[in-house]
Amino acid sequence: MPDHDGATVPVAVVSSRTEAELIVGMLRNNDLAAVVSADDAGGQEPALQVQGVRVLVAPADEAEARRLLANADAEADADADADLQGP
Repeated sequence: MPDHDGATVPVAVVSSRTEAELIVGMLRNNDLAAVVSADDAGGQEPALQVQGVRVLVAPADEAEARRLLANADAEADADADADLQGP
């Protein structure tokens, strides 16, 4: 992460490390620094993920990260609606 005095803010809380890693990858592909934070013994105890797995970014990147996440959610919803309507 860029120099931001170690401060981070959560932009997503999801149910698995895998989902969090996918979100981090999407954010990084859009030139934002992001990390996964979970109290799951470094992935060795997935049962501990029930508390949620957080995606963290620098405070300066929060607005852009939230915009990207909202766009991704809207695209997923549109795809689901198209699938329901069929060909």
